[in-house]
Amino acid sequence: MPNDVFILGGAQSDFARNWSRQGLEIGDMMEEVVRDGLSDSQLNAEDIQCAHVGNFVGELFCGQGMLGGVLAQKIPEFRGLPISRHEAACASGSMAILAAMADIESGRYESACVLGVEYMRNVPGDKGAEYLGSAAWTGHEGQGVTFMWPHMFSELTLEYEKRYGIDYAHLGEIARINYDNARLNPNSQSRAWEFAEGAFGENDELNPVISGRVRRNDCGQITDGAAVVFLASKGFAEDYAKRNGLALDSIPRIKGWGHTTAGIAYADKITASAEQQLVFPHVNQAIQQAFKRANVELEAIDAIETHDCFAMTEYMAIDHFGITPPGESWKVIEAGDIAMGGRLPINPSGGLIGLGHPVGATGVRMMLDAYKQSSNQADSYQVANAKNIATLNIGGSATTTASFVVGV
Repeated sequence: MPNDVFILGGAQSDFARNWSRQGLEIGDMMEEVVRDGLSDSQLNAEDIQCAHVGNFVGELFCGQGMLGGVLAQKIPEFRGLPISRHEAACASGSMAILAAMADIESGRYESACVLGVEYMRNVPGDKGAEYLGSAAWTGHEGQGVTFMWPHMFSELTLEYEKRYGIDYAHLGEIARINYDNARLNPNSQSRAWEFAEGAFGENDELNPVISGRVRRNDCGQITDGAAVVFLASKGFAEDYAKRNGLALDSIPRIKGWGHTTAGIAYADKITASAEQQLVFPHVNQAIQQAFKRANVELEAIDAIETHDCFAMTEYMAIDHFGITPPGESWKVIEAGDIAMGGRLPINPSGGLIGLGHPVGATGVRMMLDAYKQSSNQADSYQVANAKNIATLNIGGSATTTASFVVGV
């Protein structure tokens, strides 16, 4: 890393809230989470020198673009700051983080607010599915499909079945673990949900098919939510540490990052990897970039926050992290390694399945949870002695991939 980028704190909204039912707008969500984050981080709005907003489809769900201006409207102290908005579907929040890091690493600014936000529960489900489907190659793939992303990740399940074999029981176990973890998280969308015996199996009544090989409880949530983190240079972090009686080495920093982009078409990715060991080599490439920049190996990672828009996505992430050889993710699932208390917990927060998936906020939320875990502030879902946390955030059919290593 050319210059250290520290994480001073942040906040997330309660992902169980339905903001439209409360008569509140996307700007209200943005304002509340930024104010909460400033308070929790013991920062003043005047401490912030620039801001970056991650958002996917504000124009479609809310009819609202120009979200940098909305942020300045709702936080008057930010008026006059340089504020940018970033979009890469489900990886939008990570793109905002990368842009803020570049501002700090270059010396242009010493501190940054990174806000991810999505407001999604104000339209019927079929309309929401249509809006979210715009992250696929519109007019070229998935035509005639009602639910684009369950269809796409059913195709990924079929690809794994073709290459390696796959047992639905392992996908159901991924979902069950994420819901179990979410019960520990006071901000999770599903923390009060209950499931009947058999709800994570191939039971068409308790766990109906949504599309192909994807069942209801495999799916990440449609979520209203926002998350914010505050990033800083080493000099700013030193002053912050002195002001708050902290040791600088107790403040988590972004140790490494990776970012790759593939063509938008899912089928082209599959064709390109047909003779390779991994289904999505560019996903592994982003992870390895982050590890190399952080100067760590997988063995140094204490927990992972990964993209699980569907259980199949997490199954893919396991072998793409190198936790198992390609196609053998089932081994660590059966061994209990990825559950809380296991050798390498995945999604202690509950992930997108259990915690929730406000699309533009997810990358920022992952960064916030990596900060919490590595600074021992995750409370009820804390992984014991966690020092280094890896994240994996993907947009579209693994079109945009971002990975970070965060630690102290």
